[in-house]
Amino acid sequence: MQPLAGMLVVDLTRYLPGAYASRELLRLGARVVRVEPPEGDPMRQVAPAWESALNAGKESVTCDLKADPDFGRALCGRADVVLEGFRPGAAERLGVGPRDLPDRVVYCSITGFGTEGRHALRAGHDLNYLGWAGVLEDTAPSLPPLQPADLAAGALGAVTEILAALLERERSGRGARLTISMTHGSHRLVGYRLGGDPLPRFLTGGIACYRIYTTADSRHVTVAALEPKFFARLCEVIGRPELADLHLVAEAQEELTAELAAVFASRPLDEWLALSADEDVALGPVATLAEAAAEFGTLSQEPSPRIGEHTAAWRDEVGGA
Repeated sequence: MQPLAGMLVVDLTRYLPGAYASRELLRLGARVVRVEPPEGDPMRQVAPAWESALNAGKESVTCDLKADPDFGRALCGRADVVLEGFRPGAAERLGVGPRDLPDRVVYCSITGFGTEGRHALRAGHDLNYLGWAGVLEDTAPSLPPLQPADLAAGALGAVTEILAALLERERSGRGARLTISMTHGSHRLVGYRLGGDPLPRFLTGGIACYRIYTTADSRHVTVAALEPKFFARLCEVIGRPELADLHLVAEAQEELTAELAAVFASRPLDEWLALSADEDVALGPVATLAEAAAEFGTLSQEPSPRIGEHTAAWRDEVGGA
C-alpha cells in the first residue's frame, strides 16, 4: 500500500531524525527531495553507511539557502510536506519558514525542546534530550543501544503528526504548522511511570523474569516472562520448576536473578533456543545486526543519490529560480 503516492516531501533537515522521518514517508509512497548544502548533509561524512541506508530512493538538491533563498522557497512551495530541523527562527531567516509557503503545506519542525521556553535554543543531541526527559534515570551511566529521542520521539512522532495533518487537509484544504519536541516526546515515552512501578525498575533490570542472561558460549538470551503462566513454564523447561514461586516476590529478585543466571550459563545459545522453540516461555536471542537483517531486514541496498544529483532538474521544474 502506497497511501502517500503523488505527494511531495521536501526535507531540509540534517543528520538522523529528519532522515528517518522522510525515509518512513518515502516507504509510504511519497516522493522525497532532500535539500542539502553544497557540501552535502554532514551525515555523508560522519556516518556514510547510515546516510546511504536512510536516503536511498530520495532525490538530492543542493542549495545554499543563505545565498539562494528563492530556489529553496520555490521548491518548498511545491511540497505537500516540508520537514526542517534548524534551531527555532532559523528557517524564517532563511526564507523557508511556514509563513513563506502556501497555506496548503504541512510544515513540520523537528526540534530539541520546542520553540518556546528556556531550553528552546539549547544545543543538544539524542542523549541530552533523553537525560532531560528522565528516560535515563534507571540505567545511567549506560547508554541506550539506539537513539529513541531521535527515532521515536522525533522521527516517528513527526510522521504521526504529519499523517494526521494530511488527513485533516483532505477535509479542510488547509495545511498545518507542526512542532515536534524530542525532549517532550521522550518524556511521554516514560511519563506513565510517574505514579510508580509495580516493583522498582520494573522493566529496566529490577526483576529477574525480565532480563538478559549470558549463555555458555558468551552469547545472550532475552527473558521476558512477565505473565505467571509463561514464567512457570519457563522454570519447567529449564529444569527448575521450584523457582516459579519467586516470580514477582520483591525480596526474592536478587536471589532469583542469580539462580537464573547460573542456569542460562550452563548451555550455549543455540541449545536454549532449540529447547524453548515450541514453548510459550517468552525467551529469545540477542541477535547480531547481521542475524536480524537476514530474517527481518527491509532496508534498501541502493546507494543514496549523489550530492546535488537532481538539482538541475528541479531548477528547471520550478522555473529556474
